[in-house]
Amino acid sequence: MRIVKLHTTDSTNDYLKSLAKEEKLEEDTVVWALEQTNGRGQMGTKWSTSSGKNLTFSVFRKIQQITIDQQFYALMAASLAVKDVLKKLLIKNVSVKWPNDILSDKKKICGILIENVIKKGELNAMIIGVGLNVNQTIWEDVPKATSIKSQTGIHFDLQEILNLLLEQFHHYVKMLLDGNLDTIKKEYEAHLFRKDKPSTFLNTNKEQFVGIIQGVTDQGRLILLEEDNKLKEYDLKEIQLLF
Repeated sequence: MRIVKLHTTDSTNDYLKSLAKEEKLEEDTVVWALEQTNGRGQMGTKWSTSSGKNLTFSVFRKIQQITIDQQFYALMAASLAVKDVLKKLLIKNVSVKWPNDILSDKKKICGILIENVIKKGELNAMIIGVGLNVNQTIWEDVPKATSIKSQTGIHFDLQEILNLLLEQFHHYVKMLLDGNLDTIKKEYEAHLFRKDKPSTFLNTNKEQFVGIIQGVTDQGRLILLEEDNKLKEYDLKEIQLLF
């Protein structure tokens, strides 16, 4: 494994993509930045953290054994890896807010962004970007944020947390490559935030409605049981969970 450690970069995902164009990357090349000035989340949202207090890194991984249609399984696997590490660190009430946020006590502690490398119409590799709040305890204009230190009162070494995460990523990558997709999906669904509970959502027309999260499709669409007792599927752009 190769780890490229940077003091500052705009985005570890973007840095890794540029690196992949310049050279043939070895498996599990990691770019880790102490400060990320233009970190991104799903749908172009920003990921902002204090310099040197949190983990912002990206991993390049060849993963040709799964298809483009199965790419959401990689996000599920990465979410479970983070969840496992947080539980090892005795973080309480860890859940996955669909599709890619990890929560502790209903507050965001981690975000994941996966970008695909497509070659000749097939999935060739993935860049897995992770932003994990570790030692930061104060946020401006982010009321629903928390960190490992906020939850435990303990100041952690970033390298140690990174090593734990990479080890757990390897565990789930092996599951992906071995074809244990059903196990990954069941585990992901079991830890979905607000699963099986009536919840309020906002649709694209800014209308609120009530639904009960049942799970996700293989492609990552959220399955809701709605008031008419019918199951409906939604993409990320179509609804927002209010909590």
